[in-house]
Amino acid sequence: MYQEIILDHYKHPRGAGVLDRPLGEAHHVNPTCGDEVTVQIGLDPSGGLLIGYLGQGCSISQASASVMAEALTGRTPADAWPIREAFLELMHGRGTVEPDEEILGDGVAFAGVAKYPARVKCALLAWMALQDAAIKAGLAGAGPEDTISEDAQADGGDEEGRAAP
Repeated sequence: MYQEIILDHYKHPRGAGVLDRPLGEAHHVNPTCGDEVTVQIGLDPSGGLLIGYLGQGCSISQASASVMAEALTGRTPADAWPIREAFLELMHGRGTVEPDEEILGDGVAFAGVAKYPARVKCALLAWMALQDAAIKAGLAGAGPEDTISEDAQADGGDEEGRAAP
């Protein structure tokens, strides 16, 4: 079942494409395998996250970006960062962390990936790029205790969707 979720996100990516006016952007490359992703972050008028991405690489890296975008888009940063932290904990657990489907949603499909260190880098690629994009967007350390800068709030108030990939 988990492989099906990963393949579905790979074949039918959610959130793929660029934002019209991102507040922050980060490009990450996994030098081990050549996977790469550019993640953009913005805010909708109500303060919910907008996440867009473009990438290329293996099914794990691209499906993980899709899961991330689907799980976090529309949530406030304070609601999104605990999901990110739960995914990081799952990936660093080397297969010993029991994923919580209520928190991670389709991210639970990556539980088996955590057993393979070389594949963990693939799964984490977009999530680490998201952190860097959030920092560039003025979300400080991109943790739940951090606040959005006034500049990011002002710039993000009229953020609209994403362009076609």
